[in-house]
Amino acid sequence: MRKGQATRERITARAAELFNTRGYGSTVIADVMAAVELEKGGIYRHFASKDDLALAAFDYGAGIVRQRVSVAVAGAAASSDQLLAVVEVFRSYSANPPLPGGCPILNTAVESDDFHPRLRERTQAVMVELQTLLETIIRQGIERGELRPATDAARLATVIIATLEGAVMMSRLLDDPNPLHWAADHLHTHIHTQVKLN
Repeated sequence: MRKGQATRERITARAAELFNTRGYGSTVIADVMAAVELEKGGIYRHFASKDDLALAAFDYGAGIVRQRVSVAVAGAAASSDQLLAVVEVFRSYSANPPLPGGCPILNTAVESDDFHPRLRERTQAVMVELQTLLETIIRQGIERGELRPATDAARLATVIIATLEGAVMMSRLLDDPNPLHWAADHLHTHIHTQVKLN
C-alpha cells in the first residue's frame, strides 16, 4: 500500500472513531489532527472538506458492520440460522462494538437526520441494504420450505432491525448489556416459534 493511501486510511479510521463517540457536530478538524498527529494541510490533502471526511468515516464504520454480517450469514446454511446469525452480530455489540461509541449506523442515523443530507442519504442506503439482505434471506427461506409461507419478509426484516437497533441504543444509554441480550433472546424465540418451519 502506498504511503498516501495508508495515511488516508489512518485518518479515516481515527475520524470514524471520533465521529462515532463525540458526534459529527461536536468533532472539529483539530480533534482529528490531534488524533492522527497531522497538520490541517495533511488532513485536507486527502479530504476536500470535513463533510467528505465524515462520509468516508461513515463508510468505514458501515464497512465493519457489513463485514461482520456477511461473515456471520456466510457461516450459516439454513435461512433461520442466517437470521439468527445477524441477531448475534448485533448482540455482540455489547462487548465488542464495531467502533468505540457503538453502532455507526444508528449513531449516524440519529445525528444526520436534520443537518447533513448527504450523510443521511448514505446512512439510508446502508439501512436499506441491511433490510434488503434480511428480506432476501426470508424470501429464500420461504421458497426452500424452511420458513412459514405467510411470513411477511418486509415486516419481519423491519422488526428485526428496529428491535436490535433500539436495544443497542438502550444498552448504550443505560450502560447495561441486558436490553440488547433480552432483545436478541426475544428474536431467537420469535424466529424459532413463529417463523421457522419445524
